[in-house]
Amino acid sequence: MLTRKQFELLRFIHERLRESGVPPSFDEMKDALDLRSKSGIHRLIMALEERGFIRRLPNRARALEVIKMPDGIGGAPGQRARFSPSIVQGGLGQTPPAPAANLAKPRPATAEENGRTTVSIPVMGRIAAGTPISAIQDRSHSVSMPADMLGGGEHYALEVRGDSMIEAGILDGDTVVIRKQDTANTGDIIVALIDDEEATLKRLRKRGSSIALEAANPAYETRVLGPDRVKIQGRLVNLMRRY
Repeated sequence: MLTRKQFELLRFIHERLRESGVPPSFDEMKDALDLRSKSGIHRLIMALEERGFIRRLPNRARALEVIKMPDGIGGAPGQRARFSPSIVQGGLGQTPPAPAANLAKPRPATAEENGRTTVSIPVMGRIAAGTPISAIQDRSHSVSMPADMLGGGEHYALEVRGDSMIEAGILDGDTVVIRKQDTANTGDIIVALIDDEEATLKRLRKRGSSIALEAANPAYETRVLGPDRVKIQGRLVNLMRRY
C-alpha cells in the first residue's frame, strides 16, 4: 500500500520516463509534489525503493528506474517504465561512414532487429555535456534504432563529451538521439547553439525573457543568456550506450 504522496511521485517518475526517457531531477520532483524541500523527496524515494517499486541505478547520480507500478496503473505489475530501455546497446560507430550530407528524415532500414523495424539515424558529430565545444559537424556515420522507440519528425544523433548531465543519466561517451525542432518547453533537455558557434546539451529553463541552460551536475554553473544568443536545435528523445 502506497501513501498518496508516494503514489504521486511514482506516477510522476513513470510518466516522465515514458515521455522522454530521462528521469526527473529532485527539484522537478519537489515542484511537482509541491514540497518545500528535497529531503521529503529523498524519504519518498527510499520508501518506494524499500517497497520494490523503484531502484536507484549504481554509478549514476539520481538516475532511477521504475520496476513496477501498482495494479491497474501503467500496465501489468512488473512491467517496467524505466530509463534503461531508452539506452540501446550496440557497437556504435560500426556502421560504415556515409558521405557528408545534410540532415535527413529517418528512413526504414532494410533489415529488422529482433523482429522490430529499425531506422537509420545520422550521427552529426559530438556535443558537449560540459563547456560548449564547436558547433554541430557534418554527418559522420549512422546508427540504427528500433522504429517503435522514436516518434514522428526528423531525428539525428550526437556523441556526448563531458559529465555535466550525469545526474540526468547522460554519461560521457553516450550517444543522444535528438528530435529536430526549434522550440522546447522548460525542463526539456535540448541541443542549444550559442552565438551560432558553440553547441551544448543542457536542460532548458525559461526565466522571463532570458534562457537558462542548466547542467545536471552541481560542478557546473547555469548559464543565463539572452534569447537572441541561443538557438534550439532539437530535444533529447532517446539515448544509446555502448557496453
